[in-house]
Amino acid sequence: MTQTYTTLISASELAQLVAQQAPLRIFDCRARLGAPEQGGLLFRAGHIQGALQADLDAQLADAPNTQGRHPLPPFEQWLGQVQRWGLQPEEQVVVYDDAGGQMAARAWWMFRWLGHEASAVLDGGLAQWQQPLQSGNAAPVSTSDYQPQPALTRLWQVDEVLQNLQSTEHTLVDARSQERFRGEQEPIDPVAGHIPHAVCLPCSENLGAEGLFKTPAQLRERFASITTAHTVCYCGSGVTATHNILAMRVAGLAEPALYADSWSGWITDTSRAVATGDGSAD
Repeated sequence: MTQTYTTLISASELAQLVAQQAPLRIFDCRARLGAPEQGGLLFRAGHIQGALQADLDAQLADAPNTQGRHPLPPFEQWLGQVQRWGLQPEEQVVVYDDAGGQMAARAWWMFRWLGHEASAVLDGGLAQWQQPLQSGNAAPVSTSDYQPQPALTRLWQVDEVLQNLQSTEHTLVDARSQERFRGEQEPIDPVAGHIPHAVCLPCSENLGAEGLFKTPAQLRERFASITTAHTVCYCGSGVTATHNILAMRVAGLAEPALYADSWSGWITDTSRAVATGDGSAD
């Protein structure tokens, strides 16, 4: 029986699935923030054989609005996209990028949103794949009648964040860099800082020197400072926050909630408080 991968998959494990002709859907999630056309260009230049493109701006997000730069698409819209990709319930989903999994984790989370547990991020991304790449557009696929199962994820809206800002039972975790968290630099959004009472655990620190995820034990140690019963993850626009969620699942920890609007959605309402500094005085 073929093993099911629910968090990470290595390049050698993926190659074995391909060789076995296992039920498999591979998605290329490469993207460049601020340059939405780059994902398609990268895909056509070379992608894993048989992969489909999962475009961050066009398919993994709705148009920018008051919920941020990369708001989640409506659930039914996302389901329709997955059906157009022809996904079948028995298929293993593998998602990859060239950014340490920061973009692919968003797709991983969204497939889990549909209840598709057999979804995994290629550990180390495209750089780990040693086989020849395929160029050009993806081959046409037949649509499916894929039906969602109960969600494997937890999603928070802004009202829940506001109601729990000073909760002793929740920890709000920011996946951005320390510099952006402290408000020392903000290269993307019009307001610098962080949501009050949040802690900063940059998603880049989930990876080791080779660009692979740290071991489960190392990741448990990384998140050991979170002692509350519930964790809520956010970032700039709800993309890299999912990297922390994935890392916590790799560590064997409970599924954190995602505040998908994240910082770019939070600051669309000027009545919401903004904090700067290291967070100790929030």
